[in-house]
Amino acid sequence: MTDDARTKRTQTLAAAAKAKSQAKTAAAEKAIRTLVKRGEPITFQAVQREAAVPHAFRYNHPDLRGRIERLRAQARPVPAPAPAADEQGSLVLALTGQITRLKKQHREEVQALRDALEQAHGENLDLRRELARRGGDAPPRTRTTGLC
Repeated sequence: MTDDARTKRTQTLAAAAKAKSQAKTAAAEKAIRTLVKRGEPITFQAVQREAAVPHAFRYNHPDLRGRIERLRAQARPVPAPAPAADEQGSLVLALTGQITRLKKQHREEVQALRDALEQAHGENLDLRRELARRGGDAPPRTRTTGLC
C-alpha cells in the first residue's frame, strides 16, 4: 500500500470516527432534553437508555459528563432537617401506642377465632352423636388437631 493511499484511508477513518462521535453526542443531548421535558431525573443510565449511547462514551466525553453530573446534582432533593429530640420522643410514643392497640386488637381477634373453632368442634361432635343415635353410618373419624 502506498503512503498516499494509507494517508487517505487514515483520514477517511478519522472523519468517520468524528462523525460517529458527533452523532452520539447529538443523540445524548437530545436524550437529555427529552428527559428534562418529561421531568425525569437526569442520570448516566437514563441518558444511556434514552439515547442508546455506550457506557464508556458518556463517561469519557468531558462536556457531556459534566452536563449530566450538573443536572443530576440539581435534581437531588435537599434532605429535610432532622426532627428535634422532643419531636422524636413524641413520635416514638405515638408509634408505641399504635403498636400496643394493634397487638390488643390482634389478641382479641385470635381469641374470637379460637372461640368460634371450639364452638364448631362442639357442634360437629353433637351432629356425629345425633347421626350415630339415628343409626346412620358415621363417616370414619378423622384425627383433629388441638387448638392453636
